[in-house]
Amino acid sequence: MALNKFPFIILSSISLSSPIQATEEDFSHYAFANYLGSGLYRTSGQNATVVNLPLSFNLQQSDTDSLTLRTPISLGFFNFKWDDLPGGDFPSSVGTVTLTPGIEYRTRTAEDHEFQTYFDLGYGKNLNSGANVAIMSAGVSSLLDLNVKQNTPVWVNRLFFAGYKSFDGAQSETYSAIQSGIDIGTDIHWRWDWLGVDVEPRVFAAGYWYFDKLRFVTPFNDDVLVSHSVEFGATLAFSKPILWEWMGIDRLGLSVRSGDGIQVWRLIFEFPI
Repeated sequence: MALNKFPFIILSSISLSSPIQATEEDFSHYAFANYLGSGLYRTSGQNATVVNLPLSFNLQQSDTDSLTLRTPISLGFFNFKWDDLPGGDFPSSVGTVTLTPGIEYRTRTAEDHEFQTYFDLGYGKNLNSGANVAIMSAGVSSLLDLNVKQNTPVWVNRLFFAGYKSFDGAQSETYSAIQSGIDIGTDIHWRWDWLGVDVEPRVFAAGYWYFDKLRFVTPFNDDVLVSHSVEFGATLAFSKPILWEWMGIDRLGLSVRSGDGIQVWRLIFEFPI
């Protein structure tokens, strides 16, 4: 399937340990929303737009270590598209709600290296159907600052897993991958006084290798099984989180991810890889 079959699709991906039957409800678009990103999904004949609110609170912090309580909330809106926004159309009701609280620990093992690990245990609900799912995710990461002072590149390697199980035990799925990428600065800086932050444009590239084939579910075309993908994008990096610090929005950007005949666009509100 050629890449130009999907000219523009906001991130709409899920992964399966086994195929989903057409009569079964698709939980993945909201169960994995915190790990796949905000986007437009398809489920049971409806489009579902999912928006993530990346809430977090520092529990403990020192010069080398930090412990953070993450409480991201994901809201899903059925039959609402991003292109409705310019016309002033807003979603009338929430269709899905997902809360995935967890603990993230970071430690700087050297001046140029940071190790991260997290564990989440959460809950998702489809308000239309009344279905409920339990969600679990864990992962480890290595972030290495490369010795290029002007562009401050960061090399990132991650190993992570996410899974869910419906409360009735009828459905369960997994999403796991190895990820490697690099985030590079442009050494262009300016001040946004109205936001009270310094801004730098940055670019990044990343590769993903999935343990189970990832099934990209698109709103308008056939599903595509993907074993690997690559992603390229650009972000604006802020010197501190904008709006409210507890929301953790320290990046704003856009990227494209492709692999095995799929092309997906992603909105970015945090560190991209």
